[in-house]
Amino acid sequence: MSASQPLLNVCDLHAHYGKSHILHGVSFDVGVAEVVSLLGRNGSGRSTTLKAIMGLVPPTSGEVNLNGHNLAGSRPFHVCRAGIAYVPEEREVFANLTVDENLRMGEQPAASGVMQWSVEQMFDYFPRLKERRNTSAGSISGGEQQMLTICRSLLGNPRVILIDEPTEGLAPMIVTVVGEVIKDIQHKGVSVVLVEQKLAIAMKVSNRVCVMGHGRIVFEGTPQELIANEQLLRDWLAV
Repeated sequence: MSASQPLLNVCDLHAHYGKSHILHGVSFDVGVAEVVSLLGRNGSGRSTTLKAIMGLVPPTSGEVNLNGHNLAGSRPFHVCRAGIAYVPEEREVFANLTVDENLRMGEQPAASGVMQWSVEQMFDYFPRLKERRNTSAGSISGGEQQMLTICRSLLGNPRVILIDEPTEGLAPMIVTVVGEVIKDIQHKGVSVVLVEQKLAIAMKVSNRVCVMGHGRIVFEGTPQELIANEQLLRDWLAV
C-alpha cells in the first residue's frame, strides 16, 4: 500500500433494512493509524454504516476496500479475518464465560506487519478486568463489559477497529479511560472508526470527523473545522 492510499475506503455505500433505504451513497476514507469519527443524530445512519462495513447489514451497492481489496458483501467472519474488528454498542459478551475466557475467544494470529496484542496488555489498559478475570462476563458491570468487548476485539489484531458508542452509559472516569485507550490504539498503528454521541470525546480523539444526516455524509473535515461551522452544528448535531 502506498503512503497516499487510504487503508480503508468506503465508496458509495448503500444499504437497506427491508424496503427502507438507510444508507444513500456513504463515502469516506481512513488512513493508517487515523481516528475518524462518524457524528450525527440518532437515526442518521452511523451505526448502520459500521454494520454494513462489517457485513452484518449486507450492502446493496458500493465498496468497502481494505488495503485495496473490496470486502463489500463478504460474511462478517471474512471481514474480521481480513483485518477489521467491530465493537457493537450492545457489547454482546459471552455471558456464561469468564472474563478471561471471553478474551481468549478473541485471540487470532497477527498478519505480517500488524500489531500483536496480548491479554496482559488488555489488563494494563483496564486493571479492573484483571481483578475480574475469573468472574462470569454476564455478572460484571456495563462499563466492565464495554472494556471487555474492546479488548476482545483488539486481540484479533485488526488493522481497523470499528467502535460503536463506547462511552454510552459509562461513568465519567471510565469515559476518560476509554478515550485514552482509543488514542493509544491509534499510536500503536491501528486505525479507528468511531461512532460517538459525546461531541467532546469525539473532538478530543479524532483526526477527522464525518457528520451524517439522512444516511449521507454532509460534512467531512477536522474537529477544528467542524467546531468553527456553527450553522452545520445547529443543522445536523444540535438536539
